[in-house]
Amino acid sequence: MSDVKKDAAEKGIHVLSPHLICAGAADAIEFYKQAFGADELMRIPGQSGKLMHACVSINGSSVMLVDENLEWGLRGPKTLGGSSVSMHLIVDDADASFDRAVQAGATSVMPMDDAFWGDRFGMVEDPFGHRWSISTPQKVMTQDEILAASKEAMMDGEGCGPEGEGGAR
Repeated sequence: MSDVKKDAAEKGIHVLSPHLICAGAADAIEFYKQAFGADELMRIPGQSGKLMHACVSINGSSVMLVDENLEWGLRGPKTLGGSSVSMHLIVDDADASFDRAVQAGATSVMPMDDAFWGDRFGMVEDPFGHRWSISTPQKVMTQDEILAASKEAMMDGEGCGPEGEGGAR
C-alpha cells in the first residue's frame, strides 16, 4: 500500500469515497447520524458558514460532503432534479435500517422486499435528494442462478426499479 493510501486509511478515509453535494450539508450530517448511524470525522466551515468540506463514516465507509454552491458549480440533486447515482449500503438488518432512515426523514422509493439476486433490498431518498439502496444478503447465489432468477422476475413484471417503474410491488 502506498504512503498516500496508508495515510488516508489511518484517518478513516477510503481511497474511493463518494463526495455528496447537499443543500444544507450540516443538516445532512445530522440526518446521516440519525438515519445510518454516521460518525462525523471532520467538518470545515467556510466564512459564510456553509461547509467547504466534511467527512462522515457510515458502516465503516467514508462519505464526504460539501454544501451546494452555485458560484462554484456545486449543485445537489434537488437543484439538478435528481441524481444518476445512488449509494448502496449493506447492513445486518435491512428492514431495521430502512425503517430507521424513514423515521429520520427519508422517503421510501422502493419498499423492502426479497430481491431476485438473494438480498433483502429497498431504497430510500434522503431529504437532500440522494438515494440510498439498503440491503442484507440472504443467500449466496451463482451468477447463473442470478441470471435465471432475473429472467423469471422480469417475466413476472417485478423488475428492479421503484414502484411504477417495474419495481417490487
